[in-house]
Amino acid sequence: MNSRQRWTMVAAVLGSSIVFLDGTIVNVALPSIGQSLPHSIVSVLEGQTYITSGYLATLAALLILAGALSDFYGRRRVFIIGLAGFGLTSVVCGLAPSLELLVVFRILQGAAGALLVPCSLSIITATFEEPARSRAFGIWAAATSATTVLGPTLGGLLIQAISWRVAFLVNVPLVLVALNATIRYVQESRDERATGRFDWLGALVIALAVGGLAFGAIRGEAQQWRDPVSFIALGVGVVALVAFPILMSKRPNPLVPLRLFRVRPFAIINLSTLLIYGALYGTFYFQSLFLQGTLGYAAFAAGAVGLPIGLFLTFLSTRIGSLAGRLGSRRFLTAGPLIMAAGLLWLARI
Repeated sequence: MNSRQRWTMVAAVLGSSIVFLDGTIVNVALPSIGQSLPHSIVSVLEGQTYITSGYLATLAALLILAGALSDFYGRRRVFIIGLAGFGLTSVVCGLAPSLELLVVFRILQGAAGALLVPCSLSIITATFEEPARSRAFGIWAAATSATTVLGPTLGGLLIQAISWRVAFLVNVPLVLVALNATIRYVQESRDERATGRFDWLGALVIALAVGGLAFGAIRGEAQQWRDPVSFIALGVGVVALVAFPILMSKRPNPLVPLRLFRVRPFAIINLSTLLIYGALYGTFYFQSLFLQGTLGYAAFAAGAVGLPIGLFLTFLSTRIGSLAGRLGSRRFLTAGPLIMAAGLLWLARI
């Protein structure tokens, strides 16, 4: 790599890593957040759940639209906007005076994070040619996986020694380094075939579907299903979920082209990814609350429990990928969820 490519990699890795880092380190901070912040509208457990689900909901709902925006307006430009937005929302999250405001700031932070992940990957694609591109993606994957190893452990130590607010403020210096590298070294690129016709309606509908179902389920459980707002939210989510595929079949430039799901491997892999990562993120969320709130672990110890997962991801992902290339992916995609299920059943014995 030349100097420009090296610093481009630094920017791309940091830009995506802070999104994943924030998703892990905040889980360790949840018990401290619940104990420290005042609340008046939501209960502690309800607010803790919104802090994670609100962030992930906006992140998931806007990822595809963010990729389309970067293709048309320029990946460097959208990446800079995403970095600035993520840094700003990290600051306001770290300074949040109440649980309710922290939930709002986390939703905005998820929207900023949605700009970073697709941009970082497309910037790498535009910067490197094969075979250097494959190596660059390997570096990106290893570096982002390493955040899964270091984030909860180091974050738990900082939270325990200083405050839960560090879980958000630690993003700021990383954002500044990434911004400097992006402005100085990353070249602008875009997809010349992009039309600029974006499916804003599709993005709104999927956001209503994900947000309505998540909010309705969480609120309903917290209020023991006595609050009509939870039923209204669930109704909005169900209607939006049913309307989404119908809308996609009629839109001239659909957010999600339904023809892709006629390809059986594509449909199955997307369903598997939904279920597997749903299980992973759900486990990360309740494990942190359980270890600290029920078993009495310190924040550092709760973060250290996640070390084996991060180490396996960092050191075995590339090797398993190579084996899957030679032997086929089906046996690994079958064995992996079975091992995960066995591990969770074993944890249930505690």
